[in-house]
Amino acid sequence: MNSPLSFSALDTSFMQIALACAKYGAKLGEVPVGAVLVYQNNIIATGYNQPILSKNATSHAEMVAIWHACQHFNNYRLPQGCELFVTLEPCTMCLGAMIHARVSRLVFATAEPRAGMLISQQNFATKNFYNHTLQVEHGLLANNSRELLQDFFRQKRLTQKENRQQKAKS
Repeated sequence: MNSPLSFSALDTSFMQIALACAKYGAKLGEVPVGAVLVYQNNIIATGYNQPILSKNATSHAEMVAIWHACQHFNNYRLPQGCELFVTLEPCTMCLGAMIHARVSRLVFATAEPRAGMLISQQNFATKNFYNHTLQVEHGLLANNSRELLQDFFRQKRLTQKENRQQKAKS
């Protein structure tokens, strides 16, 4: 896995767009995770977390971007060379979708200590029982993503506390 020093300016631009997607999702009340799927240095699809809005547990940012990219290519498998930029380490479901869709390269910003399946809990990308492997790199704009997530959950806890206090006064 590459260190943050080995990322290109274009990689950084794609991750900044993923962060913008995450911020958009946060404004809608979703956990701020964003994804950008790229092919031949062109953005094919974007996504942000939306399981609450869509009432669909599978609507993670990565899944949304992969779905749109598959629609774009009119195929359930993506062409060789597709890259996915995600602001948070993927969960098991999202990593599985990346493998099945044949994503070639995954770049994620920050670790997900509770459910991350690449560096935090397991490294499923290195398992030899899959019929596809993907290149995995992490750490690009990690602090930006981590701060976005921390601010979101800090604000959510504060709002919940204020709501409890309001109810107690009633």
